[in-house]
Amino acid sequence: MILNKAIATVCGIGFLPKGGGSVAAAVYCIIWFLWPTMPLVVEIFSTLIVVVIGIYCADKVEILWGKDSSKVVIDEVAGMMIALLFVPFKWQYLVFAFVAFRFFDIVKPLGIRNLEKLPGGWGVMADDVLSGIYAWILLMGCIWFKIF
Repeated sequence: MILNKAIATVCGIGFLPKGGGSVAAAVYCIIWFLWPTMPLVVEIFSTLIVVVIGIYCADKVEILWGKDSSKVVIDEVAGMMIALLFVPFKWQYLVFAFVAFRFFDIVKPLGIRNLEKLPGGWGVMADDVLSGIYAWILLMGCIWFKIF
């Protein structure tokens, strides 16, 4: 159970009194920025692994902390990873992806809120996965149309 807690809280970030989700997403942004030449296969595989492990660990800690506890922030890392998949290395894109992801994750428009109703770890992770997808679509649209 200790490992499940460590993973679900991203090494304790989830225990912060406020803003744990934003901090966890920002930690991944730092990793992405410091490793700009991450091979595509590593990026895809690591994202899938984080999602799967996140579902498992969020499900396990729900028994202790209740449904979709704010302590669980691995979902924010997974969503941020998705928002940055295949994104060219530019700090502007990183900032935009972070802001867009946090917007979708907090406001929960376009069916995102409905995914929270899924049982266990699925509900914890699914809304952030979709938030990451929406942020990615918005960012790619901006890149495609040369908005920045």
